[in-house]
Amino acid sequence: MANSKFTIGEVARRAGVRTSTLRFYEDAGLLTPPERVSGSRRYDPDALRQLRAIQMAQDAGFTLSEIKTLLHGFDEGTPASARWRELAQRKLVEVEQLIAKAQGMKRLLEAGLSCDCLTPDECSLLATWESTSEGRDRVS
Repeated sequence: MANSKFTIGEVARRAGVRTSTLRFYEDAGLLTPPERVSGSRRYDPDALRQLRAIQMAQDAGFTLSEIKTLLHGFDEGTPASARWRELAQRKLVEVEQLIAKAQGMKRLLEAGLSCDCLTPDECSLLATWESTSEGRDRVS
């Protein structure tokens, strides 16, 4: 298996992605371009490991640009753990902001469930929203 080469269809099937995704990742510089045999792509088993790393990084919320940096944007001798740590620290700040925004959305939605106002002018939910920093920022 170590010397096995896989077709684009085999890699796509094993990784659970479309063949177009593999071509896109190659064009984007995320996936190492494979060897060509009579014009057909022939991937090393390492392509599957690269795809797993890409998928894991996507699950962690990294953009394709960030994933490219993670895979190829450091000096060659930089350990994977140091690469991950640097990008993860930045991503955690974004995730905390998303969580705070989602919590605010949840509070508004929950408050709206008990709203029985007939017009926006008499809506206490609107007053509650305007008293939050997000509501003030938008109205100002």
